[in-house]
Amino acid sequence: MCENRLDNRISWHSCAANSTILPLSAEDRRCEALWDQDMKVIILGAGVIGVTSAWYLAEAGHEVTVIERQPGPGLETSFANAGEISPGYASPWAGPGIPAKAIKWLLMKHPPLILRPALDMAMVRWVLAMLRNCTAGRYALNKGRMVEIAEYSRDALDDLRGRLALDFDHRAKGTLQLFRTERQVEASAKDIEVLRQYGVSYEQLDQDGCIRAEPGLAFSRDRFRGGLRLPGDQTGDCRMFTEQLARHAAQAGVDFRYGVTASRLVAEGGRLSAVETDAGRMAGDAFVVALGSHSPALVRPHGVRLPVYPVKGYSITVPIVDASRAPESTLLDETYKIAITRLGHRIRVGGMAELSGYNNELPPGRRDTLSHCVEDLFPGAGDVSAADYWSGLRPMTPDGPPVLGRAGLPNLYLNTGHGTLGWTMACGSGRVIADLVSGKTPPVDPSGLSIARYRG
Repeated sequence: MCENRLDNRISWHSCAANSTILPLSAEDRRCEALWDQDMKVIILGAGVIGVTSAWYLAEAGHEVTVIERQPGPGLETSFANAGEISPGYASPWAGPGIPAKAIKWLLMKHPPLILRPALDMAMVRWVLAMLRNCTAGRYALNKGRMVEIAEYSRDALDDLRGRLALDFDHRAKGTLQLFRTERQVEASAKDIEVLRQYGVSYEQLDQDGCIRAEPGLAFSRDRFRGGLRLPGDQTGDCRMFTEQLARHAAQAGVDFRYGVTASRLVAEGGRLSAVETDAGRMAGDAFVVALGSHSPALVRPHGVRLPVYPVKGYSITVPIVDASRAPESTLLDETYKIAITRLGHRIRVGGMAELSGYNNELPPGRRDTLSHCVEDLFPGAGDVSAADYWSGLRPMTPDGPPVLGRAGLPNLYLNTGHGTLGWTMACGSGRVIADLVSGKTPPVDPSGLSIARYRG
């Protein structure tokens, strides 16, 4: 059947690589012919994931329509994230020792983890699944999958930025993970071992080395003991990138339908045929769900159990008043799990992980944590009193990697679950989805990123 044509083609390529070429059946040849036709693709969601998917699908020759409930692109989780493009730090939250650390974090004055228990079985299932992934073996497997798509995405972003001359406050000055205690310095040996394993360039820095990388830290020398710098990482404003790429995509023929809410995917004859919206029914040949944390509800009626849960994050955006005291790139505060990033004439301070369901409340205490971190490490750099305060719902999987590829029905595709790394993985994920929808084999192995990894 055609619903198996993707698996057939991937299997054929695998056999060809091993010099064992299997003949295509009549059904396979019919499906190949369908693949070669340009399709009408409906993308649900115009965050950075949906817009990059739209761009690459349009480049592949498809007719693309994007449905977005907001009045423009990049206005939800992509709006004010931490600004990091950090393949080197692409790691699952689930890992050895995390359960014990989580208890400690919950008791801190400025906690990086906030848990607001509720009668929410989706939260319970997600937490239990995450705990099952807190083993050394699963951590290594999941990190490998994440690093591969993250590095591929960085290269895709560099290519896109060069081709389209995009301007989104981009910098390529690396990421500095800052250690406030000697114990953190010693514990970084495990991270360094992983970086070596994946060939990621790094620098171990003492206090003076940290200040050379980030001169603004000279005013808080007594606050830290050392750091780990990844010179290959980058920074940029995700919202600016998403807006500019959406404009280019629209000029290339992508139809963006803003202010339209999707309510139901319509299946007929074992395939999706249309999506119901508050602006009417829209038909298509293939459907890509890129709705972040809101993706599970839309695909559940079609038998797709998508283990994505919203993990709330916060940020403040601070105007710079003294550039000599401000960060040059991104700094990760290991104690508070906060990222402090230079974006043009602004400082973006983002982080924390709150499990509290689907809410966007802005408690004053969370803002205090972000303000404390930037003022403690970069005193006098920005006017915190004039900061914009924001929260977003990160779509997290319990094991870490995103969910990419076909799910359930033969023309239903998922591009979601990127957690805190949506900006880092966006371009690579969009390319992978475009390849899969077009019937091509992506350069990145998609098998470890598909929803099939959750079976059993």
